[in-house]
Amino acid sequence: MATQPMATGRPATIHDIAALCGVAASTVSRALANPERVNIRTRERIQAAAVELNYTPNSQAKALSSGKTGAVGVLVPDITNPFYFDLIRGTQLQLKAAGYTQLLVDTEESDEVEASTLEQLRKSADGVIVAASRLNDEALAAAAALMPMVTVNRDVDGVPAVIIDTPSAMPQALDHLISWGHTSVAYVSGPAVSQSSARRWAALSAAAEERGVEVRRLGPFAPKTQSGAAAADAAVHSGVTACIVFNDLIAIGMLQRLRERGLRVPEDMSIVGCDDIFGADFCNPPLTTMSSPIEQAGRVAVSMLLAQLNPLAGGGNRNRSVMPTHLTVRGSTGPVPSA
Repeated sequence: MATQPMATGRPATIHDIAALCGVAASTVSRALANPERVNIRTRERIQAAAVELNYTPNSQAKALSSGKTGAVGVLVPDITNPFYFDLIRGTQLQLKAAGYTQLLVDTEESDEVEASTLEQLRKSADGVIVAASRLNDEALAAAAALMPMVTVNRDVDGVPAVIIDTPSAMPQALDHLISWGHTSVAYVSGPAVSQSSARRWAALSAAAEERGVEVRRLGPFAPKTQSGAAAADAAVHSGVTACIVFNDLIAIGMLQRLRERGLRVPEDMSIVGCDDIFGADFCNPPLTTMSSPIEQAGRVAVSMLLAQLNPLAGGGNRNRSVMPTHLTVRGSTGPVPSA
């Protein structure tokens, strides 16, 4: 064995190991990345030297040699929205169990930020999970053609997706309001580019037509608590007695604004939210809302992505998975106000 190189205070490299063992750096690289390609005696010397020098593989160099980074990007449009807390927890736990690092990115409700992030992640991640994409269908399909991808709550032909089936709960919410005597209902819509909002409105308007109930669409509104004030004012002005709201954040903002205006929920107006976020059950009043297994959706998205990254490992090849949704009744809905 060659003389050990003098300590320099810098991390050891494969060249230091090569000098210590008296072999070429390319041999060290093979022994560490593909041990079966190097004879056992040389491999053991190299591995022992790596331990002696406290060698840690450089992740970027490893990515260049193997084509794998060991990282997966997870993109959400607004990291402060509690809806994404459980989704992020689900992806994190499932990725960690599979030996991957999660790269979490807030795309700021911007299609431009999302597009540039996807371009950057092509070099630094093995795949990506995109929640509630703000890209149009063509741009999202083009991005999915360039790297392994699974979307959450966005359905585009040819792109594997996990769909949280909130539209199926819209008839449940409407029937619940009808049971209290409501016949004039508003849908407080989310962002204009939100596919989820469009799907919910389509399901609600179809259910209303079947039942002979009047529904009208208000908005669009940004999916934030601050939007609730304008949404509440629009609802009062429209004359409806109940609202089904795009998400819980807007609904909570509406509760606050209606209270400021001296209106009682549910005595003067009933409010139904969507997502059952943390805090929805201890609003004043507690929010009736649509509940889904959000953490499970994150785990399923990771499983679908891993099946793309390593097809030989099994796990199926699902292109679409649907998460069920149900109505959770609390205190923000009640009888239609008397004349």
